[in-house]
Amino acid sequence: VQLQASGGGLVQTGDSLTLSCAASGRTFSSYVMGWFRRAPGKERTVVATISWGGSRTYYADSVKGRFTISRDNAKNTAYLQMNSLKPEDTAVYYCAAVVRVGDYVGTEIYEYDYWGQGTLVTVSS
Repeated sequence: VQLQASGGGLVQTGDSLTLSCAASGRTFSSYVMGWFRRAPGKERTVVATISWGGSRTYYADSVKGRFTISRDNAKNTAYLQMNSLKPEDTAVYYCAAVVRVGDYVGTEIYEYDYWGQGTLVTVSS
């Protein structure tokens, strides 16, 4: 599968932004989708993940209550709605996918087989 992340940009503190991850292939509904980010000078970390059917989600503590992950299997697209953005949210955001069914929500980088190219989100103070 190929993943194409988009929607990044320069915003101000408190603004909202929605990232999209478009996936190729006909089995998108079988993929667990995840969003990860790498802030300047830091390692890549998990932001949010969603199970194949969308019934289960995971959020990093730093984004709980502000970010929402969702998916539209009919459109082969996953989303990350980001509200109340902070300067510390500045990072390159990557979407990732792995084939899993059930309530699996992978939270580790090594669990994902496919990665998008990343989209830069910059939050100014």
